[in-house]
Amino acid sequence: MGMKKYVYVGPVMAFEMCIANLWKGETMAVSEEKARSNLTYQFKKANGRLPTSKITLPGKIHVID
Repeated sequence: MGMKKYVYVGPVMAFEMCIANLWKGETMAVSEEKARSNLTYQFKKANGRLPTSKITLPGKIHVID
């Protein structure tokens, strides 16, 4: 199973509160689960969040072939 490109466009939540209505991120990963983890990490880094902060991406992650 190879790496695939994943794209997320949607809201970002922090502790059940919406902190961004529309955020876009892209990553390469072996699974959707790993992609979600990578994208969450990307958001934290770009927005100065601590690695331990609870950030979730409630929208759908799309695979780009």
